[in-house]
Amino acid sequence: MRHSGSGFPPYMPRRRFVQGLAAGGVMLGLSPFAHATGIVSSQARKGMAPVLTGTEFNLEVGQSPVNFTGNPRMAFTINGSVPAPTLRWREGDTVTIRVKNTLKEDTSIHWHGIILPYQMDGVPGISFPGIPPGETFVYQFKLEQSGTYWYHSHSGMQEAQGMYGAIIVEPRDADAIRVDRDHIIQLSDWTDEHPMRVLSKLKAQGDYYNYNKPTVVDFYRDVSKTGMSAALEKRQMWNEMRMSPTDLADLSADALTYLMNGTTPAGNWTGLFRPGERVRLRFVNGAANTFYDVRIPGLKMIVVQADGQNVEPVTVDEFRFGPGQTYDVVVQPKDDAYTVFAQSMDRTGYARGTLAVREGLTAPVPDLDPVQWLTMTDMMGDMGGMDHGAMGHGAMNHGAAGSAAMNHSGMNHAAMGHGSAAPAGPSKTVKHARTEYGPGVDMRVDTPRTNLDDPGIGLRNNGRRVLTLADLHTVGGPMDPRGAEREIELHLTGHMERYSWSFDGVEFGKSTPVHLRYGERVRVILHNDTMMTHPMHLHGVWSELETPDGAFQARLHTIPVQPAQRISFLVTADALGRWAWHCHLMFHMDMGMFREVVIA
Repeated sequence: MRHSGSGFPPYMPRRRFVQGLAAGGVMLGLSPFAHATGIVSSQARKGMAPVLTGTEFNLEVGQSPVNFTGNPRMAFTINGSVPAPTLRWREGDTVTIRVKNTLKEDTSIHWHGIILPYQMDGVPGISFPGIPPGETFVYQFKLEQSGTYWYHSHSGMQEAQGMYGAIIVEPRDADAIRVDRDHIIQLSDWTDEHPMRVLSKLKAQGDYYNYNKPTVVDFYRDVSKTGMSAALEKRQMWNEMRMSPTDLADLSADALTYLMNGTTPAGNWTGLFRPGERVRLRFVNGAANTFYDVRIPGLKMIVVQADGQNVEPVTVDEFRFGPGQTYDVVVQPKDDAYTVFAQSMDRTGYARGTLAVREGLTAPVPDLDPVQWLTMTDMMGDMGGMDHGAMGHGAMNHGAAGSAAMNHSGMNHAAMGHGSAAPAGPSKTVKHARTEYGPGVDMRVDTPRTNLDDPGIGLRNNGRRVLTLADLHTVGGPMDPRGAEREIELHLTGHMERYSWSFDGVEFGKSTPVHLRYGERVRVILHNDTMMTHPMHLHGVWSELETPDGAFQARLHTIPVQPAQRISFLVTADALGRWAWHCHLMFHMDMGMFREVVIA
């Protein structure tokens, strides 16, 4: 039964629900493995995951009791810890990781962003069968890179229930990023409801957890700003599309507790420093369903690494990142305490911690930013001089019947993984596959935007310097100087009412693999036909983001694609085998936005 009013349970005030319990986390003494090793008792109280170093590792997957909100639950844990132990490796080493499964179900571990043989990638049904109950699987691979990465289960909903951890690969030579101190800040989200129950609610009603829907007050505010006629037209337009301009995230704080290093906001994870030190903060988004907007009021952040790759330093006040992404920043704090503030993109809650000269200090916690509505640009892309009031019957086509402006129903570009000869820069001509014209797609964008300098809804013109993809420039340029030999266009598609997600209107299970020839250089165009941002992760190879004109931008393993946005990247198909490619929002992946890639 849904809660009334603010959407928070009547027995739990909103502030406490948002912040969780001060002592939330693994319940001490109740996990036999953790108790035996001393991991939880020595580390979890500090809000720190245990750290494992060397080249030989033993990881045990099990379940442990946790309590983040006052309601005890069971989490999937590695060595009894949430987050899982931090693994510190060194570039050039060969690591061996023995993963023992003590669960009553299959499990797996995927080493996110690590380049390795496909048999070691850890995706059940794609690269290996999974790890059955009672069995041990030995991962072994040589580290060909350095930087900040992470690892997580790729089985069922285990990642959303606690099975994730950070990886630091030290460079073989001296680190170009010189600092005095180093902290990992791993953001995640937790729900007391079983994820499958959450998913069933979303399948029944796609905006079930959206408590920022337009109200009567919003309508009269529009009337005062634009007049009655324009306000009515705006409301009618959204009603006709059966969409909400505030549906920015699938889940809100009604379902989620936002965590920083496995610690609730009330628990206040604290990272120590001495005034004047250069401090490296390794931000990892290990959330299953949450985009975070991160800032440290009163402190500038110098972004020095993205997805484990060094970038030309850029100074910002704030950055947004989605599940799967990592950013390393350097700060130089001078006061006694600063709040590390990470609010959810839908502005219903936040994770927070403190940088301080000693334990127990706090700094003011900012209020959540106001909710902003999706704009015409977010919904329709680059409209130019078109009449925005006519949307739904031209630039953006809704449903199988709304194809007045441009009917590409005879085309099947990329639906089967096919591409075409590549132009010098990314193609600007939109090619909708014929499979998009079906019941699983509720909208198609014909005039997408291609700019990379948009921070995204909720961050525009907020008075702060916000990082964008256009700010990222990987040091050293592209790994492969060749241009693209051919071009593949794929559309990110979905249907909000049905809560289905797909590539080109085809859900995983009904799709065929994308085939790449070993050694070829391919341009991939991702065209977002939905109103949500998707963090897209291609396993096994680097995705080298390019500008709208085709110039190299940044080397990434996870690329967020905003609503009505069309972006491109180059891939060198230098990794033989079968690989996964999916949206890293867990429910989107689970509901079909997943594709197999075969390199042969």
